[in-house]
Amino acid sequence: MSNVAALPLIQPEVEPCCPPLAERPLTAEEAERTAKMFKALGDPVRLRLFSAVASHEEGEACVCDISDVGVSQPTVSHHLKKLKEAGLLSSERRGTWVYYRVEPAVLAAMGQLLTKAAAS
Repeated sequence: MSNVAALPLIQPEVEPCCPPLAERPLTAEEAERTAKMFKALGDPVRLRLFSAVASHEEGEACVCDISDVGVSQPTVSHHLKKLKEAGLLSSERRGTWVYYRVEPAVLAAMGQLLTKAAAS
């Protein structure tokens, strides 16, 4: 008999930000959530870290591979925390390292928000 147990899948706690800007006016809640995401990307260090994760193989990177952005390790951790709080990244601890990955559903929604508005 096997001692293997199936673990439940954990869904990331992120929601797509909002409908395309040209579709309808944003509600106050949608605007708040969307602004939080764009504000997180408004910092150059956060944008570099986000880009490093997004462009890394399979959209996932160990913090050890992306921390060379010209600031101290505690500052890198702070910025990654802000990106995670904004719903742009998720993380998983593997041994002593933390791996970050981009949340594709959120990126797709943010891209759609801007693409549809630009096409209108």
